[in-house]
Amino acid sequence: MTRIKQIYTDNNKIIMKKIFFVIGILVIVCACKQNSQTTVQNEKAVPVAVPEFNADSAYFYTAAQVAFGPRVPNTPAHVACGNYLANELRRFGAEVIEQEATLRTYNKQSIQAKNIIASFNPGNSNRILLCAHWDSRPFADHDPDPANRHQAIDGANDGAGACGALLEIARQIGNSQPNAGIDIILFDAEDWGTPEFDLQKYGSTGWCLGSEYWAQHPHVPNYTAKYGILLDMVSAPGAQFYKEMYSMQYAGRMVQKVWDSAQALGYGSYFINKKCGGIQDDHVEVFKYRKIPILDIIQYDPDSREGFGAYWHTAGDTMNEVSKETLKAVGQTVLYVIYQ
Repeated sequence: MTRIKQIYTDNNKIIMKKIFFVIGILVIVCACKQNSQTTVQNEKAVPVAVPEFNADSAYFYTAAQVAFGPRVPNTPAHVACGNYLANELRRFGAEVIEQEATLRTYNKQSIQAKNIIASFNPGNSNRILLCAHWDSRPFADHDPDPANRHQAIDGANDGAGACGALLEIARQIGNSQPNAGIDIILFDAEDWGTPEFDLQKYGSTGWCLGSEYWAQHPHVPNYTAKYGILLDMVSAPGAQFYKEMYSMQYAGRMVQKVWDSAQALGYGSYFINKKCGGIQDDHVEVFKYRKIPILDIIQYDPDSREGFGAYWHTAGDTMNEVSKETLKAVGQTVLYVIYQ
């Protein structure tokens, strides 16, 4: 009986050791899992401070573009400004692709266009798209003086202001990365649509050529983004931005988020809580081909004949139509949205 009892006792000890060993393993696994979950939660919870948008810098970048002269494809000013924009984006730390293409205008003229694509944190699959057009209109077809209507415009507000804002946003991203990857695309050949004096012959065609080309030939195969924000005419003094119809259709939730953010930041006098009609702009091409929820922040003036400011497509679109206060309202709102 003693030997049997000893064997029984020894077996109990072995069994108990195995039980304690298994329990120990489970405790370690659970602890590791909990620590891993805590780490993930902590990583997600780490706040990223929203940078301060510098309106003086944005104004400087706008003036630098205008100083080249009208940025019309097939001109020396267009080439020089394109190089400037690409080099500035590289200087801010972005990976830059210059997507060149030969495009056809409304009257079948061949133009050499270039989309400028700047990517921050390209390895992050969670992406946000910011965009604007950098070309200026070849015709001042809405100018009150008929002698000006075949002349190219400076496009200080209609083109350069939005790119100036995006350059300042890019500079801030280079200093402090948000949690998402950011792609900034400066589309070319947006503003070569049929002028008023040729409408009867050609019809209203030829707009948004650069964005149409990129949307069909993205710089990354099957490119997509969580959402997109297009800036257009975002620098005029006292400009107001309504909730554009296509934006509401494509990205209604993001429109509300942007407008709510502007209100929270004190810019409610710029971002009006009212809707306006649809505007044919680069965001239409982006959604058409890439199905990215994208919204357009674009000046709208319900009291004007065309829905835009009196400067629109005239020789009067000069640096006089660029306001640091408006640039600040738009730029700070966009920074707030992408960093939140």
